[in-house]
Amino acid sequence: MTRRSEARSRWYISLLDYHNRSDIINDMSIHRVVLDTNIPVAASRSCLGASFALLRALRNGRYRALVSVPLMLEYEAVLHRPEQLAASGRNAAQTDAFLDALCLCIEPVQLHYLWRPQLRDPADEMVLETALNGHADALITLNVGDFAAAANFHLPVITPAAFVRLLQE
Repeated sequence: MTRRSEARSRWYISLLDYHNRSDIINDMSIHRVVLDTNIPVAASRSCLGASFALLRALRNGRYRALVSVPLMLEYEAVLHRPEQLAASGRNAAQTDAFLDALCLCIEPVQLHYLWRPQLRDPADEMVLETALNGHADALITLNVGDFAAAANFHLPVITPAAFVRLLQE
């Protein structure tokens, strides 16, 4: 096991401690956001970027991530693609552990209303719908331009780096 994968494994395991922190779950002043699929993908590929910093902040209870069942299934499908496994240096079992740990840190959202069509890319609709149904404070993505329609709902769409800066304020 390489030093990089050992560090990732320790991080995944430390996520498991999150579910025992009821103080975080009950804090209503904390930001509630939806992470586009490209955030966990980028975080799985590098522990140096803003996307990984976001997941670390999630683990530490700095914000709450909202996820619907369709969005979580997309995270799983994308992270299990052969090219993603190769790029991240993980196998399917490690990816499952990553997703399991992530599930412990999220707040589930039920989709009561579908807002389609709003976006150019139909695959992005579930991300916007999760944010709207979950009453998110923001949508975090590496592709801000793909979510221009979010402005119609007064939903801020920001990059991981911008959200990390916001958390540091």
